[in-house]
Amino acid sequence: MAHSPGKTSKYADFEGLRAQAVTLRRQGMSLRQIRDHLKIHNNDLLNRLVHGEPAPEWTKRPNAKDDLREQARELRRQGCTYDQIEAALGCSRSSVSLWVRDLPKPEPRDPTEQAKLAARKRWDHELAIRDEERRRTKEEARRRVGAVSERELFLVGVGLYWAEGAKDKPYDRRENVTFVNSDPGMITTFLAWLDLLSVERERLRFTVMIHETADVPGAERFWAEVVDADRAAFNKTSLKKHNPKTVRRNTGEDYRGCLVIKVLKSADLYRRIEGAWYGIVEAAREADQSNRT
Repeated sequence: MAHSPGKTSKYADFEGLRAQAVTLRRQGMSLRQIRDHLKIHNNDLLNRLVHGEPAPEWTKRPNAKDDLREQARELRRQGCTYDQIEAALGCSRSSVSLWVRDLPKPEPRDPTEQAKLAARKRWDHELAIRDEERRRTKEEARRRVGAVSERELFLVGVGLYWAEGAKDKPYDRRENVTFVNSDPGMITTFLAWLDLLSVERERLRFTVMIHETADVPGAERFWAEVVDADRAAFNKTSLKKHNPKTVRRNTGEDYRGCLVIKVLKSADLYRRIEGAWYGIVEAAREADQSNRT
């Protein structure tokens, strides 16, 4: 069949056109731009001219399903069924089948393993319920406390000290007020109690006690903020030596050691504390006796 002279002459130099098309392609042009630049309107010829040359990145349209496909394949490798993948990704069953059909079927689970998984889910649900009950109980108890009177704070402080403070012994006279604790709430309550008793903050000295492998500077900053005191009120930090034979459980960011609060010139205060404590004990005994009769 004879070709028209115009068409033959226009596309006769195929190699020359290909060289131009390849150059333009490598410069980042799309097929449409190459077509307009070279005035070639034959799509078959245009594709032949750039054959083997990858399209520029900017011309590639992202496929929204590519990410879902990779997720589906990963879930299949983990042993998920079609139903599980469909539910997890919200895809149709036909799409899931198309995406993962070349991957091996997951091994059937041992019935005992399925029972363990079901039991684990039930237990997780039960734990969530218990956590919520625990939170509600604590919150209700907190609200019921309400405002605390000076007398109530005084009695609480005496009890705190007798539980956590240093005590005088007949064989070891220690009539001085020294309180040690790791709970910031206990520390702030004890300080409020000292304020109630008109103990000047200038009479207080603080010492951080902490394991030597912990974040010592961080603990020192933490306790200084808790007691709202200048570093001059702090003694040198007491470091506990590490014993490689023991396994420490007091680790992590929340571990800040203990804080020691010592009240200077506190012999009289100590005697008042001890006397108040025995007064509480006697009152409790009397209340118990009256409840029994």
